[in-house]
Amino acid sequence: MTGYSDDLRLAHVMADAADDITMRRFKAVDLKVDTKPDLTPVSDADRAVEEAIRGTLRRARPRDAVVGEEFGRTGYGMRSWVIDPIDGTKNYVRGVPVWATLIALMEEGKVVVGVVSAPALGRRWWAARDGGSWTGRSLTKASRCRVSEVGRIGDASFAFSDLEEWEKDDRLDGFLDLTRQVWRSRGYGDFWSHMMVAEGSVDISAEPELSPWDMAALTVIVEEAGGTCTALDGTGPLDTGSMVCTNGLLHGEVLKRLSRP
Repeated sequence: MTGYSDDLRLAHVMADAADDITMRRFKAVDLKVDTKPDLTPVSDADRAVEEAIRGTLRRARPRDAVVGEEFGRTGYGMRSWVIDPIDGTKNYVRGVPVWATLIALMEEGKVVVGVVSAPALGRRWWAARDGGSWTGRSLTKASRCRVSEVGRIGDASFAFSDLEEWEKDDRLDGFLDLTRQVWRSRGYGDFWSHMMVAEGSVDISAEPELSPWDMAALTVIVEEAGGTCTALDGTGPLDTGSMVCTNGLLHGEVLKRLSRP
């Protein structure tokens, strides 16, 4: 285990509590869904999960800051927990099982712990910096994640979320060019595309517009699995608001193809 083993254990405890809330409300006939100012949906489950995680952190890590999708930032300090209570809310409210709770810990601006819990898929992924990347049911029932060794774009599998964001970002031509060059492309979407890069079942994943809470937990899991995560311009994803994950071997060529004309 690494120096972050206590934080990783706490993240798993919070993910367990989140799974309990989200699975009880998933497909519930009385699930309440509102529209946020940016016109994206938010359910009562999103808010309940973030409130539960914040409650745990107030007791267990009172000195740490918290940044969450639903309730913003509270506290200041070298350490901050970054929370997306339900990544894939549009799936969640329609009964599609591809959604997850994302929990990350950042220290001095670097992500050091990440947990992605997708209970409707029966899957969880996690990593702590310098401790490897793992998937399984729990800390004790886990297998190691490793990225693939595919070295040619023509042999690669590419996962994405949707076409609309690429068009809005004036990158649709590059995106379509990449889909024509790879062996296969699939719109698995959201966290799942990036987690499949970490476990080696997909070689490339990319999204042109994301918030820090969409990305933080994913980056450390992909990197600890041996992969590379950057923004579309090659800088840090959390600073720029886009993310490309690859097995590392394909990264330079993928960034070149996805660049604007």
